[in-house]
Amino acid sequence: MKKNDKDQSQGEAPPISFGPLEKRLGYALRRAQLSVFSDFFNAFAQSEIRPAQYSVLTIIESNPGLPQGRVAEVLGIQKTNFVGIISELEERGFVRREASRQDRRTYGLYLTAAGARLMKKLHQTAEEHEQHIADRLGEAEYRRLFEPLRKLADGL
Repeated sequence: MKKNDKDQSQGEAPPISFGPLEKRLGYALRRAQLSVFSDFFNAFAQSEIRPAQYSVLTIIESNPGLPQGRVAEVLGIQKTNFVGIISELEERGFVRREASRQDRRTYGLYLTAAGARLMKKLHQTAEEHEQHIADRLGEAEYRRLFEPLRKLADGL
């Protein structure tokens, strides 16, 4: 019996080769994102907030009245997907849309009082989530990651 056959018969899976994927930055970033998002989902489960929703709420909180199209643009969310996110946050009572005084076709986004209260809780949860990541990497390595990731985010 071959060694791999023995391992499989005892319930142990043979090691998987990732070939050139191990040297691909995109693959490494995606695996890292999956890990970070898994921790995010666990941390935010009680609030029933997803990463995109937290990002949207944070931009609205920091930029009250920003037009919804601009919020979608700065976060890289397709407008068709963004409408669903805003509608859900509005239904849950966290966001309100107001027609712009300059252009009635444009709607500015604002947090409601409930949304502002929620954000205090979410920011605390986000800090704890970030601390999990920093603890895993070490504080210095965690801090060093931001600059190269921002350079990549700004485009190749």
